[in-house]
Amino acid sequence: MADFSEYTDPRLVTLYDPLCTHRRDTDFYLGLAAEFSASSVIDIGCGTGLLACDLAASGHDVIGVDPSPAMIDYARNRPGGDLVRWIEGDASLLDAEQADLVVMNGHVAQVIADHAEWDRTLAGAHRALRPGGRIAFETRNPGVHRWTVSGATEGEPRHAVAAGLGKVKVWYQVTDVDGDLVRFQMHYLVVSTGEELVSGGELRFRTQGQLTRSLTETGFSVDQVFGDWGRQSVGPDSPELIFIATRE
Repeated sequence: MADFSEYTDPRLVTLYDPLCTHRRDTDFYLGLAAEFSASSVIDIGCGTGLLACDLAASGHDVIGVDPSPAMIDYARNRPGGDLVRWIEGDASLLDAEQADLVVMNGHVAQVIADHAEWDRTLAGAHRALRPGGRIAFETRNPGVHRWTVSGATEGEPRHAVAAGLGKVKVWYQVTDVDGDLVRFQMHYLVVSTGEELVSGGELRFRTQGQLTRSLTETGFSVDQVFGDWGRQSVGPDSPELIFIATRE
């Protein structure tokens, strides 16, 4: 996986939540944890800790895992951060059979672009789940928006306000498409100073079939795949592929 400065530069980490203003995914996973009566939940790729802290506030025992020290530091210091156990690293650090539910939101499944790393992540999640435990995650449907990044159209500017930076203009540019791998640059223009920060990244647009195979080969049984946060079936125009699978 590429070293994304948007995940490691503390200045850009403060922009993550303001740019992700919707709560559809967060509410979806909170609902799943309640629906499955999950006493313990692991959030892999927890980022700034928004979902992990909300899960903990709802009464779940939560572990948040992320390889970025800047993200973990931000998560640890957000309101409710003291209710979560934070791990700086990846799923290989998780103990065996300790959780009822593993979640990956914010399109983390696409950020894990390397196939071997994706397989290791699923293996770590499988090991960390108790028998009968579930994993849930989402990815953008490649048939709908193969070259869409961060929910915006290429070149279309967005604005956000972050502590320490003030108002920031944000846009992205695709730099390369290699099969199902999209490389891009995120541009951040600090309005008050004119400073422009550029962060390179990549996303993997796996198909429903590819993801199903990777889950079954790891020892999961796919229960459901939704096409949107309203739990509609997957169709040709579905924006998401939202997987729920059970550890066999």
